[in-house]
Amino acid sequence: MARIREGYDEDTYKIRQKAQSPPIVEGLSWDFYKTTCPNLESIIREELQRVFKGDIGQAAGLLRLHFHDCFVQGCDASVLLDGSASGPGEQEAPPNLTLRPGAFVIINDLRRRVQEVCGRIVSCADITALAARDAVYLSGGPNYSIPLGRRDSLTFATRNETLANLPPPTSNASAILTFLATKNLDPTDVVALSGGHTIGISHCTSFTPRLYPNQDPTMDKTLANNLKDICPTQNSTNTTIMDIRTPNLFDNKYYVGLMNRQGLFTSDQDLYTDRRTRGIVTSFAINQTLFFEKFVIAMIKMGQLSVLTGTQGEIRGNCSARNSGISATWSILEEEQKGWFEF
Repeated sequence: MARIREGYDEDTYKIRQKAQSPPIVEGLSWDFYKTTCPNLESIIREELQRVFKGDIGQAAGLLRLHFHDCFVQGCDASVLLDGSASGPGEQEAPPNLTLRPGAFVIINDLRRRVQEVCGRIVSCADITALAARDAVYLSGGPNYSIPLGRRDSLTFATRNETLANLPPPTSNASAILTFLATKNLDPTDVVALSGGHTIGISHCTSFTPRLYPNQDPTMDKTLANNLKDICPTQNSTNTTIMDIRTPNLFDNKYYVGLMNRQGLFTSDQDLYTDRRTRGIVTSFAINQTLFFEKFVIAMIKMGQLSVLTGTQGEIRGNCSARNSGISATWSILEEEQKGWFEF
């Protein structure tokens, strides 16, 4: 699945991308693991190439996992933590019940592979961010650099905090714009990040309110009839593709769908209905290069939300659980010692 594009110089693009990128949070850097884990990115990409060859659907699962991690409590791998005596983990909150189980397995497997080579040096938060980046690229999207150096949280968010930070797909553009403005994401960022829906699937219950009891007039009638066949009742447990044109390819066809009233969620279609974002949708639909450029900028901004750096948090030995006892203390020291392994 190696990607070679005619007329596309990826190294030149990545250099230009860094020059145009948003400010980098103190504690993160483009070459954070240059000396401590120089093969990090190749380890992750090569394994994901193998995974996606067997199931390209996992790409969307990994991208969504990164989104749900960053919007709740920041990009700190808190969504990966299992629940504890203090309460249920973020995974058990309603918006996260449809996260792909395979995505969690893949992240922990990547963590194991990285630790076998480099020791406990790389955070689960960084592995999740890199996996999302490679999910985009290996599905047809842009290849880009991301700043690294995130650390893993010691706690997970409560159910209410999780609910408050993951707007439902029934939200309109005003609600989405207002919410993401609190994360310092502007309307262009919002529309660009929504383009992640160009790959993946949705559960019927995320959009059946647009079908029953009355059909949403902003939805294309042919699409609505097809969806009713897939989701015969409002509580159907079936799933369907997000992008009817190229469901497994990361491209700009999601926006073409919005212009044809073929967005699946209210939060999707309303981006074309709302005058504040309609022009952005149109520009991405006619210019895929522009979409890719704005998507990269938005991903780098989102990927730095409330990150832990330096000696904050820890480097987990298991992405689904906090380190315990003395191993948590060693977590801080291990960053300075290449090749140390978990006890």
